[in-house]
Amino acid sequence: MDKNIGYRILSLGLKVGLGIALCVGAARAQDVPQGLSQSDIYCSGLVTNQAVPTDTYIISGENSDYKNTFIPGDYVYINRGGSQGVKVGDLFQVMRPVHDAAKSQWFKYQHQLYRAMGTTYADIGELQVVHVQDKTATAELKMSCDLMQRGDIVRPFVTRPIPSFHNTKLDIFAAPSGKKTGMVVTTKNFGMASGTGRIVYVNLGSAQGVKEGDYFRVFRYQGSHNSTLYQPRGTAYKAYGFGSTPIAYQWDQLPRQILGEGIVLRTSPNASTVLLTTVRDAVFVGDYVELE
Repeated sequence: MDKNIGYRILSLGLKVGLGIALCVGAARAQDVPQGLSQSDIYCSGLVTNQAVPTDTYIISGENSDYKNTFIPGDYVYINRGGSQGVKVGDLFQVMRPVHDAAKSQWFKYQHQLYRAMGTTYADIGELQVVHVQDKTATAELKMSCDLMQRGDIVRPFVTRPIPSFHNTKLDIFAAPSGKKTGMVVTTKNFGMASGTGRIVYVNLGSAQGVKEGDYFRVFRYQGSHNSTLYQPRGTAYKAYGFGSTPIAYQWDQLPRQILGEGIVLRTSPNASTVLLTTVRDAVFVGDYVELE
């Protein structure tokens, strides 16, 4: 087979596949959340550079001889009791530091930006104390974001603010806001792409003036070459076998593509937890954000 024909067939196949994926993403964008659920707020996770105390934790639970994890309704044991001030009825939240096992770098400087943001802590669920002994307490697993396990960090329950959605339609041609700009550095569960209703983490936080309820606009430049995945150069103005322009266009010479927006659920000094509320096309790590 002629090499040019083969290349065009391969390229066409890739474009069709991507087109289908983007169509699915566009369809999902119509499913805009109508309100924030308890899961949205209390299972969102956080990236922070502030130390999280680890002195209170889950020891084990009932039927530990065969149970490796614990689910809602199970009773677990924590390493604090009456002598440390724990009382029946006390509420605790459970969290766990998590890491990207694959350690993949999807765009330039991702690892450096992530280190500056801090450590990712996954929300695991909530406990309520039902029985207290001197140095231990038994708690019922009331709400779960993930399976609880031995060694998970236990912290006093703190009510989180519930921000309100705005009623503004996404402006896909919005001019730059002139406010703080950052990037989608990572996502919940360390994925590469996200859509409506998913959690992403950006490298702007309270130290940069971000607060719960703020909105980020997500956008992308064409041909910026941030991605470390295979990315042919110059596709902003040429695609081999599919046309080209007389001059070469750079990323800063073309309109930006607005992908969607999201609301800030939580902040730390150098990071924000963002729920994507409207997404036109898949949001990738390495895409840009700006405060609206």
